[in-house]
Amino acid sequence: MKHSYLALVIATVLSGAVLVGCDKKEDAAGDAAAAQQQMPPSVVNVQTVTFDTVPQVQTFAGRTAAYQTADVRPQVNGIIDEVLFREGSNVKKGQPLYRINTDNYATSITSGQAAIAQAEANYQTALANNANAKADLASRQASLSQAQNDLQRLQGLVAIDAISKQQYDQAQTAVRTAQAAVQSANAAIGQSQAGIESAKAGIQTAKAGLQASTLDLNRTIVRAPISGRTDRSSVTAGTLVSSGQPTPLVTISRLDPIYVDISQSSSELLKLRQQISAGKAKTGMNSVELVLEDGSTYPVRGELALSEAKVDESTGAVTLRAIFPNNSNILLPGMYVTARLTQSVITNAALIPQSAVTRTPKSETQVYIVDENNKIQVRPVTINGTYQGRWVVTDGLQAGDKVVIIGGAKVKPEQEVIAKPLENPNPAPAAKEAAAKTPQQAAQSAAK
Repeated sequence: MKHSYLALVIATVLSGAVLVGCDKKEDAAGDAAAAQQQMPPSVVNVQTVTFDTVPQVQTFAGRTAAYQTADVRPQVNGIIDEVLFREGSNVKKGQPLYRINTDNYATSITSGQAAIAQAEANYQTALANNANAKADLASRQASLSQAQNDLQRLQGLVAIDAISKQQYDQAQTAVRTAQAAVQSANAAIGQSQAGIESAKAGIQTAKAGLQASTLDLNRTIVRAPISGRTDRSSVTAGTLVSSGQPTPLVTISRLDPIYVDISQSSSELLKLRQQISAGKAKTGMNSVELVLEDGSTYPVRGELALSEAKVDESTGAVTLRAIFPNNSNILLPGMYVTARLTQSVITNAALIPQSAVTRTPKSETQVYIVDENNKIQVRPVTINGTYQGRWVVTDGLQAGDKVVIIGGAKVKPEQEVIAKPLENPNPAPAAKEAAAKTPQQAAQSAAK
């Protein structure tokens, strides 16, 4: 009986303790709910969406290349007597670089002058022979005329037997002999005329030989074919060189202006052209900005010079070439640089700070917006690059949407918030102002 009474007392005490504990938990939950109902809504900073014309700036890796390059080689054979320039210096077009020994070429000049004198003497001889042949022809023609007159007089006498038949035959023979002499004189004139033409040709040949020797003599001075900067000379004084040798004496590079070769993947270029074809973008500017290896910006903008009409099979890229002024020779061939090019202009895009965009586990981009009931909503968006440090949104937003810029990390969908405009937001470029600018001005504004 005592044990039963004791168990009953313990059970009664424990049940009372349980009831007291439950009452305390219910009171705490109620207090928390009341506190939550009394907390004010979270404050978020928002930006109202507007659509503008935004340049689409693309960044590419590039490498500098000389505007012009000339490998200087000798055009005659000989020994280098003197190097006439300082290695690594700037030279002007036509400036002497090397002097080749001239002894052999000076002798050729003397021989050529003597050949011309001999050819001219042969020409005078041919003229004299021609004059003699013409004089001989005149004499032969006179003899023929006399013989023909004599034969005509004897024809009447032989008819009346006043002279013998033998005399008449002698007169006919004299005419035939005079005719043969005239023909021979004509042939001699032809030969003398041919001698004159041959002598003329000899003079021309001799003059051509002298011109060739003079040209070779002039080529003993090796001159710069272009203006630019020289590299190291591959020869020194005393070196034997020859025309057409494979190794250049020196290479000259023109560095002002200078090229920058840019590689763009064919897929990016195809996407760009499809956007322009679909009317989602317009053709951009040819102006190019350059960032050097140390991170500094090159002070002068360049111009896009060409875009190759083929794709490199090994890299799947298209080469773009820009040209830059290089008065101070800051850029040297072979430097790696970064080029920023405005290839297109998006006509209807929104700019929002990068802090407003989040990514899902599937790498989809989204933003929080505040709806008309001041509640948070999730909105998927399409991003198309950046501009001036902000995301370029081309799809997913509407004009007037309030995008959460600051405070998005402390709210969740369907939560009621207080939306305040973001103070001093970076203004997006106005479409009218961009349209009023020239391509050069717009490109300069895009670079700032």
